[in-house]
Amino acid sequence: MDLWQLLLTLALAGSSDAFSGSEATAAILSRAPWSLQSVNPGLKTNSSKEPKFTKCRSPERETFSCHWTDAVYHGSKNLGPIQLFYTRRNTQEWTQEWKECPDYVSAGENSCYFNSSFTSIWIPYCIKLTSNGGTVDEKCFSVDEIVQPDPPIALNWTLLNVSLTGIHADIQVRWEAPPNADIQKGWMVLEYELQYKEVNETKWKMMDPILSTSVPVYSLKVDKEYEVRVRSKQRNSGNYGEFSEVLYVTLPQMSQFTCEEDFYFPWLLIIIFGIFGLTVMLFVFLFSKQQRKEN
Repeated sequence: MDLWQLLLTLALAGSSDAFSGSEATAAILSRAPWSLQSVNPGLKTNSSKEPKFTKCRSPERETFSCHWTDAVYHGSKNLGPIQLFYTRRNTQEWTQEWKECPDYVSAGENSCYFNSSFTSIWIPYCIKLTSNGGTVDEKCFSVDEIVQPDPPIALNWTLLNVSLTGIHADIQVRWEAPPNADIQKGWMVLEYELQYKEVNETKWKMMDPILSTSVPVYSLKVDKEYEVRVRSKQRNSGNYGEFSEVLYVTLPQMSQFTCEEDFYFPWLLIIIFGIFGLTVMLFVFLFSKQQRKEN
């Protein structure tokens, strides 16, 4: 009986002109026995990619936000609206009281924003994404662990000196802390990392982290253009935030006249003062000798 059903199926496939491609195959298989349908399961599969947390970040230890990915659907599956719930630990026990995100708007699409009223710096949080009452992703953290400051601002540079050969120069780079970081009262202590490179290079040179908002950069070539950028992180915890806007440093090549002038000018003064000193000493010597003869 199965053989006759198979022959009938093949006949329908050859004579059907109302369907084409995958539609024809699906229509034919729908009439075939289950044993034939099982050899082509791809027509029935239904997959989706559930939302996942991408990052949680606090720029100044007073607020924070969490972001997640969009759901990717294939087929007819629909997870429904995504909601974020959170809970905080009270002393040594979790409250187990899950509350919904207080603000889905301020931090942008697919995000939840916690202002200072909902932020406790030393109390651990757990958050979860839910859809239709089921959990699709979750994570736990303390606010101090997710601190990533905003970029430093107002980068500028000044020339310190040029080498006697006129080939290299030293500069001082300065910047200001992120405006929302309360460093004056010590609520945040920031550590900065400066990176620089020639414009046509791809690899950045990294300087050692510092606590001040200025640092000298030595031995730059005077006929090159450089890019400088700075980022910061909370000292002893958290991760580096985004880099500042790039600062461009152009050091024009010094003229030969300038180099020679810089090189010989101090020696000229030394020679003049040296001759003057020798003249005075010779005058004193002759005067003393004349005095002895008179005595």
